[in-house]
This record gives sequence, C-alpha cells and structure tokens, in this order.
Amino acid sequence: MSVIDILTRVDAICQKYDKYDIEKQKDLNNVSGDDAFARLYGSVESDIDAALQKAEAASKEKSRASVVAINAEIRRTKARLLEEVPKLQRLAVKKVKGLSTEEYVARNDLVLTLPDRIEAIPDGTAAAPKQSSGWSGSASRAEIKFDSDGRFDDEYFQQTEESSQFRNEFEMRKIKQNQGLEVISEGLDTLKNMAHDMNEEFDRQVPLMDEIDAKVDKATSDLKNTNVRLKHTVTQLRSSRNFCIDIILLCIILGIAAYLYK
Repeated sequence: MSVIDILTRVDAICQKYDKYDIEKQKDLNNVSGDDAFARLYGSVESDIDAALQKAEAASKEKSRASVVAINAEIRRTKARLLEEVPKLQRLAVKKVKGLSTEEYVARNDLVLTLPDRIEAIPDGTAAAPKQSSGWSGSASRAEIKFDSDGRFDDEYFQQTEESSQFRNEFEMRKIKQNQGLEVISEGLDTLKNMAHDMNEEFDRQVPLMDEIDAKVDKATSDLKNTNVRLKHTVTQLRSSRNFCIDIILLCIILGIAAYLYK
C-alpha cells in the first residue's frame, strides 16, 4: 500500500468521524439562535468544562476541607447535568429547519456520549477512567491473544475444507428449510381456500335451513289443528252411539213391562 493510499484512507476516515468532533459540533450548533438543542447543549458543555476545571483545582488543592467542598459541588453539578440528558435526547430528534439527516444522527451521538463524559469527571469518590483512543488502548491489553500471532494475510482468510463443508451443509439445510416453508405455505393456502369454500357453502345453506324451519313450523301447526278436529269427531261419534244404546235398552224394558202386564 502506497503513501497516497494511506493518506486517502485517513482523509476518508477523518471525514466520516468528523461529526463526532465536539468543538466543531458546538460551533455549528451555536450558529442557529432559535435552536433549543444548541443552547442547552452549549450550556451543558460549559458546565462540563467548568466542572473539569474545578476537579483540576481540587487535585492541586492542599486543604482537605476545600477539596471536600469542591468535590461536593462537582457531584451536585454532575447530578444536575445528568438530569439534562433526557431533555437533550428529546430535543435531538426535534425537527429544526435547515438540519440534514446526518446532523440529526450526529446530535444523537453527541447526546449518547454525554453520560459517560459526565461520569468521567473526577469528584473524589472514584478515580477517573483513563481514556485511550486508537490502537494504543487495545495494544496495552496483554491478556488478549490471537491464534494467528498477528498474521492476517490472505492465507489466513482462505476457506478450509472443513469450513467449505460447513458452508455447503448450511446452504443445503437452508434450501430444505425454504422448501419446508413453501410446503407449509401451500398447505395454509389450501386451508384458506377450503375455509372460503365452506363459508360460501354455509351462506348458501342458510336460506334452505330457514325454509325448512318455516315448513316444520307449518307442519306442526297443521298437525295440532288435525288433532283437535279428530278429537272433536271422536267425541261426537261416542255421543251418538250412547244414544242408540239408550233407545234399545228403553225398548227392551218396555217390552218386558208389556209382557208382564198381560
């Protein structure tokens, strides 16, 4: 890789991460006077700078009472600044005229880094975490070991026979899974069509069932009327037969009385 390529890549990386430059973002945000986020963020930034200056002064102070008082004031400032973070999160997504999507993203990133920056301010309770950037932080960790001994050439990333078999098996299983999903989808479509046909058949059967119910009600009413007429007819027949029997008995009695009288 030539020096020109290195410079080109460094320039591209700088442009990509330029939105994380706090000072530049503060200057850009201060341009718009009607931007509530810019005003509040600028106030928070000034308070953070003031707290850092107080922490530096406390580290140089020899009087223990003064150090305790300064640290207490720093802790109060930190608590107040942490309460401002939710407000900044709401204002970061608020629409402002003239801001692009990248600027909204940059604002959100700035707000996300605020809690860590606030907690990193020394207040006498715990040592401030040491900030490291670039490869220096990762290089200082001796407990991290690489199997490749630092060699990341083209041969390191070549596929082995085992990885190729694993990839082929993965692709085959993926194909089978897709086929199974297609079969399930076809089955669901079939069930959907069957349910639709059954619904249509039910809709067609409803009028027939209503007609059958009406006919059954009519037949029941006719049967009741027929039973009533039949009962009345039977009653009439029984009454006439009893009358005939009474006449015959009366004749027999009169015949016996006339025989005895003679």
